Amino acid sequence: MTHAYTPGLRLAQKLQIRKSRNLPLPGDVIVKKGDMVKSGDIVARTNLPGKVHSVNVINRLAILPNDLRKNMLKKEGDSVVKDETIAETKPFIKMFKSICLSPITGIIETVSDITGQVLLREPPKPVQISAYIDGKVVETIENEGVVIETNATFVQGIFGIGGETTGELQIIVNSPDDIVKPEDIKETHRGKIIAGGSIIYSDAIKKALETGVKGIVVGGIRDKEINELLGYDLGVAITGSEDINITIIITEGFGQIRMAQKTFDILSQREGSVASINGATQIRAGVVRPEIIIPYSNEDSSDISAESKSPAGEESAGISIGDQVRIIRNPNFGMLGNVKSLPSELRTIETEARARVLEVEFPDGKTAIVPRANIEAIKT
Repeated sequence: MTHAYTPGLRLAQKLQIRKSRNLPLPGDVIVKKGDMVKSGDIVARTNLPGKVHSVNVINRLAILPNDLRKNMLKKEGDSVVKDETIAETKPFIKMFKSICLSPITGIIETVSDITGQVLLREPPKPVQISAYIDGKVVETIENEGVVIETNATFVQGIFGIGGETTGELQIIVNSPDDIVKPEDIKETHRGKIIAGGSIIYSDAIKKALETGVKGIVVGGIRDKEINELLGYDLGVAITGSEDINITIIITEGFGQIRMAQKTFDILSQREGSVASINGATQIRAGVVRPEIIIPYSNEDSSDISAESKSPAGEESAGISIGDQVRIIRNPNFGMLGNVKSLPSELRTIETEARARVLEVEFPDGKTAIVPRANIEAIKT
């Protein structure tokens, strides 16, 4: 069968998903295999080492390095509080005494009578990893984390900002063509994830922030809105760690682009369910895509087929005749269709370059010849 390899987005009404939840450093896993967990449940925790501060004690006391320890009031391992005296001289005349204060609350980690430096470390910072999705713990990795399995609706986006959050999904527009306006966002949307529409502007984003909306899923956005929200130009980097109190996922691209009908329909069918979303995006090596995961309850997921069971975020291995694709370059930018044919020979395209192409058939029956580099697969 004719087959082509191409980047793609995952879009599935029902899919068995496995998510790894790992600690940044070894710690404690507090759930066991077989446990059922909710998205907000803590599954593992650890402590990140505190920041180290260096204090040049010999300069402050005007002493030699080999005299440091005899002038220290604290030894290695002792705890200190901010502005507590950690070292002092012992002159014959007390009014000439020099003292050195701790700049932080923490512990004395190292005292060096070679350099005259004292290293202090701030208290460790606790880190807790939540389940992120409702599901079942199917694997535990000692001191590292867990793997959680769930049956869910899964939608990947093009771009996102903001990290992981969960909330009830609400569709706030009537069609995927609609612009999300401030008046569409109500007080009842507080703590929820709102979705739908072709674009959202700054005034509506501001209203969402003021209302306390947790997340926004929309077809398109302008870079102007992103820069205004962040306060800086984003550039090319991984996103997801922005401290903006909201997560935004773009399903189609930049500018006003109608949300794909299938995406809109799938989200509409799951309205009222609790969704877990993550805006983390990386477009370079090791591609990371923003995601929307909407778990099913056990009774709702019994008809998930074996062929639909695969890890979340799995990339499409290729594309075949009949597969759905989205065109990502003009003149048909943003349009969805199905692959009608995959010619093996090179074709001369409008730029007069020769490239591999495919034929796409649109819902209205019209077709277009498109370079294979100008499409992405919609893997369902």
